[in-house]
Order: sequence, then structure tokens, then C-alpha cells
Amino acid sequence: MARITASVYTSHVPAIGAALDLGKTGEPYWQQVFQGYEFSKQWIRENPPDVIFLVFNDHATAFSLDMIPTFAIGTAASYEPADEGWGPRPVPRVIGQPELAAHIAQSVIQQDFDLTIVNKMDVDHGLTVPLSLMYGQPQAWPCPVIPFAVNVVQYPVPSGQRCLNLGKAIRKAVESYDQDLKVHIWGTGGMSHQLQGPRAGLINKAFDTAFMDRMIADPEGQAAVPHIDYVREAGSEGIELVMWLIARGAMSDLSRGADGRSAGGPPPKVLHRFYHVPASNTAVGHLILQNS
Repeated sequence: MARITASVYTSHVPAIGAALDLGKTGEPYWQQVFQGYEFSKQWIRENPPDVIFLVFNDHATAFSLDMIPTFAIGTAASYEPADEGWGPRPVPRVIGQPELAAHIAQSVIQQDFDLTIVNKMDVDHGLTVPLSLMYGQPQAWPCPVIPFAVNVVQYPVPSGQRCLNLGKAIRKAVESYDQDLKVHIWGTGGMSHQLQGPRAGLINKAFDTAFMDRMIADPEGQAAVPHIDYVREAGSEGIELVMWLIARGAMSDLSRGADGRSAGGPPPKVLHRFYHVPASNTAVGHLILQNS
């Protein structure tokens, strides 16, 4: 069967992509950010996934305010980098995995989650910046990617509990696929930041640190945190962090038995943890968890 072997969590700050694309990674402002991913780049070379299930949010590229799905799974064979107003990023086309994506959609919808099926879309920095942070600047991305877009732009947005439960459903879907595949699930976005209004530039290191602690040790507790806490403490865009809970819910320690109770494997191993302020007026957070 297919199996989720690890989860990766990272911010997807657009300026990080620009720094990479413009050759600025060695500049003093950016050095510490990219140094925080050196371990990760080596680790993923030594532990390559067959498929990445990448949870991100679209920034009015594939979906306008005319139509915003709460959860959307990409089932296409490939995805072009989006033009977000200054031309597409000079990164490779993203190759999809339609068969596994369709299987996950079927399974998750049958578990009573309503997904939007997307057979064609361009992917913006929310998806390509995490790939660049983990893989650098290759001629082609090393493995297929299943894009999974979550609405954290237009309220109402899904609760943390809904996101954690969705991760559990995705894990069940992956494990029912009849090919031997190693799957990574990535949760992206955040951390604390606000892009507009009187609190523009807000960063809350204490909130971010506590969030990462609970992601590791108490994801069920973090899932119960209401939206207003994210907005108050982490800024209007801090709500992106609920997407990390989808990836965390897919880890084996939160798997469910037939009776619906937590079967509970051992806690995941924390392979890497990184936090840095600032990167374009934003906090950068990064975790790698591996199933034991």
C-alpha cells in the first residue's frame, strides 16, 4: 500500500521565491533564512518521496473572489507556474499524479468531506516557494505533486478541527491505495503576519513558538483554537496556519481505529525545526516530522 512517511511544514513567503530567482540568497538579509533549509535539502535528497501531497492556499490566481472552494484537489497531469502580476516564476512545471489524486478524492469524499475537483489550474507561490526551499533550483521537480488548495483568504474559512480531521481522512485514503508509494504531506503558509491595516507587519514570536510546540506535542489541542485567536495573536494572514493541521492530522499517531477512537502510533520524530524573523515583514517557520 501507499504510506505517508513524513510531513513537512513551511512558510511560503513570496519574497523568498524572488530572492531565489534573483540570486540574492547569499545576501546578509537572506542568508539566515536559507541556512535554515540546508538540513532539509540534504534530508529530502536522502529520503526522496514518490509523491508530495502539498497543502497550500491560492492567492487569487486559480480562484478569484467569484468562486472560492473551501478544499480543492488538483487531479491534472501537470500545472504551470502562475503569473501573479510580474510574470511566472522561472521554475519547472509541476507534474501531477492524477491516479492517486483521483483515488484520494474518491476516498475523502466518501468520508463526508466535500472536495472540489480541479482538472486544470496554474499554481502560485503558495506551492512553488515550498518546493524551491526544499529542492533549490532543479531543471525539473524530482517527483510528482498533488496540489491541495484551502481557502484561508475569504471568510468563512475551515476550522482547525476540520483541517486536522481532514488530514486523518487523507491518511486513510493514501493507505488504501494499492501501489507501494512513499508519500510526503506538506502543510504550508504562515506564520504570524499581517499585510494590511494598522497592524501591518505584525509578528508574534511567542504565538509562533507555542504553535510549533503544540503541533508537535498536542495537535488535538491546537485544533481546538478558534479563528479569532489566530487573527488576534498572529495577524489576519496568520490563519494560514490551519493548513499545517491538515498535514499533522495525517501522521500515524493520530490514525483512527475501526471504532473511531484514536489508534495512536508512536509520536513522530522531530527531524528539524527552524524559526526566523523577519523575511519580508513575516515570520518564517519550518518543521519536518517523520513517522516512527
